[in-house]
Amino acid sequence: MTAVAASTPAELTLDAACDHLLGLQSPEGWWKGELQTNVTMDAEDLLLREFLGIRTEQDTAQAARWIRSEQRDDGTWANFHGGPGDLSTTIEAYAALRLAGDRTDAPHLRAAARFVRESGGIEAGRVFTRIWLALFGQWRWEDLPVLPPEMMFLPRWFPLNVYDWACWARQTIVPLTIVSAHRPVRPLPFDLAELRTGRPVPPHPHGPFTALDRVLHRYQRRPVPGLRRAALRRAAEWIVARQEADGSWGGIQPPWVYSLIALSLHGYPLDHPVMRKGIEGFDRFTIRDEKGRRLEACQSPVWDTVLAINGLLDAGLPADHPALLASSGWVLTEEIRSRGDWSVRRPSLAPGGWAFEFDNDGYPDIDDTAEAILALRRVRHPDARPAIDRGVRWITGMASRDGGFGAFDADNTREMCKKLPFCDFGAVIDPPSADVTAHVVEALAQERPDSPVLRRAVVWLLKAQEADGSWFGRWGANHVYGTGAVLPALIAAGVRPGKPCIRRAVAWLERHQNDDGGWGEDLRSYTDPRWIGRGHSTPSQTAWALMALLAAGERSPAVERGVEWLVGHQRPDGGWDEPYFTGTGFPGAFYINYHLYRLVFPISALGRYVRSQEVPAHPGPALRAEAVTVDAG
Repeated sequence: MTAVAASTPAELTLDAACDHLLGLQSPEGWWKGELQTNVTMDAEDLLLREFLGIRTEQDTAQAARWIRSEQRDDGTWANFHGGPGDLSTTIEAYAALRLAGDRTDAPHLRAAARFVRESGGIEAGRVFTRIWLALFGQWRWEDLPVLPPEMMFLPRWFPLNVYDWACWARQTIVPLTIVSAHRPVRPLPFDLAELRTGRPVPPHPHGPFTALDRVLHRYQRRPVPGLRRAALRRAAEWIVARQEADGSWGGIQPPWVYSLIALSLHGYPLDHPVMRKGIEGFDRFTIRDEKGRRLEACQSPVWDTVLAINGLLDAGLPADHPALLASSGWVLTEEIRSRGDWSVRRPSLAPGGWAFEFDNDGYPDIDDTAEAILALRRVRHPDARPAIDRGVRWITGMASRDGGFGAFDADNTREMCKKLPFCDFGAVIDPPSADVTAHVVEALAQERPDSPVLRRAVVWLLKAQEADGSWFGRWGANHVYGTGAVLPALIAAGVRPGKPCIRRAVAWLERHQNDDGGWGEDLRSYTDPRWIGRGHSTPSQTAWALMALLAAGERSPAVERGVEWLVGHQRPDGGWDEPYFTGTGFPGAFYINYHLYRLVFPISALGRYVRSQEVPAHPGPALRAEAVTVDAG
């Protein structure tokens, strides 16, 4: 599939990978790999069904088989392949297996319970886990942080209004305000006393906000009746207005399950169209195979498809190849032309962009839009240009005040949300990140090379470089991902390969190449600096490093060894194995194994490598001296 006849090992490897990827394309034109996370998705699905009274024996048995298959030898469940046992994940998996009828004296549950107690018990679990247990009488609502629905009435300029939260967090917080107000208890047929230690919950580090929570607890006991009813009604209406066509909320699991619980508590019967669509929508996110039944926390067809298009173009497929015309045509049908929550901060900005999922019209994201622009502009599709122009206009308008780009919102940077006692799990705001900003820079460098927005974004990236020469990766693991995104973007924007900032980044990548020639970074690098740049070699991370080095003009032994690693680890079918998670949902808390990453990124890297053997490196147009206000070093 390369532009020239395959003869070298890299070309043969590339051809086999392209054939494999083309064979995975759907008849509609899209690609979608499994989005694998951890067993909390499956445990919470069973708990949701138990709460709503719709849990079946068949679903329970199949989900339990999958959960058991993911248990580690030490009795724990981890948040990512090869990671350490996680307390809250283990608590939720244990509770789900008790629902499935597993006995407490079974060896696998005895080992899990011992780990939970040694790690501090239910008392040390995250707030989300204790909310699930409170729903079933296994934790006191009085011992949980309060989320009053009256926050729906806070004006947008006031701290802690719902738009201060990241889009994924606000869609979860709003339904939880209804749950918090009702404090339901639907007892289980068993107790989880074996998971308790009797010790108090560890104190929250932000004292003033603990005092605020005590005030809210007092109000919760005697709310103003009329105000409470109006707030609950406002919250329910807000939720219903944001349900997607496939029944989900935002196309992701947390707001989906909590929205169904909240609307049920608010009086929506199971046969109400909103509830019925929401429950039935899970079927599309459900995978059943010999290992059992498991749920995807999200699906990534738009993201996978635009990455596949770019990869195949990097490999040398012609711009009018039928597979690329079909895929780009499908991408064009996924353009979002309506307003969403992003318009709260950008009310005059016209819509135009793409989301991650099949159905998520309320929350297009800047990352997908940038990659879609990069893909569509390279394909010879007759209808692409107007959509590209709308996408460019939209992402340009979504720049934050500091010049960087977040994923879903502009200027979603108020830190106060992070200090609430409720927020002990995952990211709850959406500030600019290096990887998203880099993808925007790469797109604008092609489409609007003289844009002031591009210049400010380049300055943002230069300031964001770490002292060691790398960049932090918000949505991928981790510094390898961030550096792999930023270097090609800066070169595309005209920063010369010889600049100190580029040389420091190249040196960092070369320093962190594994002895086997590949690159890998363990997800523990988000919480433990000793893991930065360290981990088992993976196809996707090796490809990220190679794309960065190639963009910087490197034709070094490090590049050759990285290519040799990809060639040597390819499967007979043209793909690669990648059990390690290299995607990030919430740094330090929730991680993703995108099953298509192991294929699309090596194709891009090998395609660029093969092309680099034919054509000398040629950086983009140099940025004018007045365009960058900090030294590109």
